[in-house]
Amino acid sequence: MAEIVRIAGAAETPAEPQSLPRNIEAEAALLGALMIDNRLVEDVQLKLRSEHFFEPLHGRIYDSILRMTDKNMVANPVTLKPMFEADEAIKEVGGASYLAQLTGSGAAVIGARDFAQQIYDLALLRALVGVGRDMVEGALDTSEDVAPLEQIERAEVELYRVAEQGGTEGKAKSFGEATKLAVEMAEKALNSGGHLSGITTGLDSLNGKIGGMHKSDLIIVAGRPGMGKSALGTNIAFSAARRFVRDVEDGIDPAKSVGAPTAIFSLEMSADQLATRILAEESGISSENLRMGKISQQEFRGLARAAAELQSLPLYIDDTPGLTIAALRARARRLKRQKGIGFIVIDYLQLLQGSGKGSSADNRVQEISEISRGLKQLAKELDVPVMALSQLSRAVEQREDKRPQLSDLRESGSIEQDADMVWFIYRGDYYLASKQPADDHPDFAAWQEEMQRIYGQAEVIIAKQRHGATGKVRMKFDSRITKFSDLADEGYLPEQR
Repeated sequence: MAEIVRIAGAAETPAEPQSLPRNIEAEAALLGALMIDNRLVEDVQLKLRSEHFFEPLHGRIYDSILRMTDKNMVANPVTLKPMFEADEAIKEVGGASYLAQLTGSGAAVIGARDFAQQIYDLALLRALVGVGRDMVEGALDTSEDVAPLEQIERAEVELYRVAEQGGTEGKAKSFGEATKLAVEMAEKALNSGGHLSGITTGLDSLNGKIGGMHKSDLIIVAGRPGMGKSALGTNIAFSAARRFVRDVEDGIDPAKSVGAPTAIFSLEMSADQLATRILAEESGISSENLRMGKISQQEFRGLARAAAELQSLPLYIDDTPGLTIAALRARARRLKRQKGIGFIVIDYLQLLQGSGKGSSADNRVQEISEISRGLKQLAKELDVPVMALSQLSRAVEQREDKRPQLSDLRESGSIEQDADMVWFIYRGDYYLASKQPADDHPDFAAWQEEMQRIYGQAEVIIAKQRHGATGKVRMKFDSRITKFSDLADEGYLPEQR
């Protein structure tokens, strides 16, 4: 084996001041073991890839073994020989006879899995060295077009990619494992007292319809401007964070809480604007009066109490404008790692940027598709529900019935395709207010009566739900403090057809 290592390592660069982490002997031993017993391939191929081998020739031999076994053919030095007769690298180490030399130690079969793990671990270390080297080179480059923050975000993405490779390999769950997860979810719903198997929205009528927001779900909340998308997203984010604190205070295991530490990526409003909204909701003082200081001393004391209660809330706001989908995912990963977030709200989807630089309508559709796919991948990757607020097209305004439909989702059908749930917000009083006739008009009394009937009411239309039925949930909306709440003695309506 020592001879094999010497030959295989002949291509190494002796001039390197510090050699990269590698174990050529382990690579040779593993390849020999795989050729001796092809059944070992099943144990290593899920995790180990050809690029994990330091010696490129070893990577090509490994790929050839995988191709042969995938075709149910025997992979040994004899069957592999024709594939390497023209390989220049193998000629340098004695030709195709090198394949036979690799099988020289039958004892390697016993430690094959350990060899594979070590090769994999060393490949991760080399990847880490590569990221560090790129970071140093990028930081030393002082040319004018260098953006330090972009370099930091890029480095975070690369580091997380290395960390992801270090996780457990993807594998199929047995039916028993899947059943256990399903029973745990049902137990969580039973113990919550509110039939919640996911994270609470803070609204009983909405929870009753959807059973809470489930891990790895992408939830799209869409509406025309003025409908209250940001208000609903903020209300739900606040409720999830507050419920988490209460559950922990009550001695409930954080893993069994129906709340969650929450991150809001606000691309439209600043952090202080969002904080003002939440304070208005909690204190009952209108946002406008808060901003203008039109409050009494008593109201101010109530405001100070509400602010003190909210200081320890696990609610994190990132108001960086113009985020790319890659930067958002990098920041979300960091928050997951550092703060343990379990729920993400994005306000709003169309303000995110993709990786492309085109500006045509076709490119914009592709960009939105990339963003919606990226958000769904983020939900699955971090195993948290992701709620993305979205604008609707103006087609809504052209119809007599202003209730949104799935076809109104702006710029891309992929939003509907990628989403696990699509909610629309509709407020009839918003549209009715614009049709107010003059006080002396014959229709004024009828208009006033209708406005009194529907004023302050909103509908959340569940237009798509993978987990259950669609339908409408009626609720109250207080525009003064931008707060959604349950209507007294109101449930939800069945599916409308």
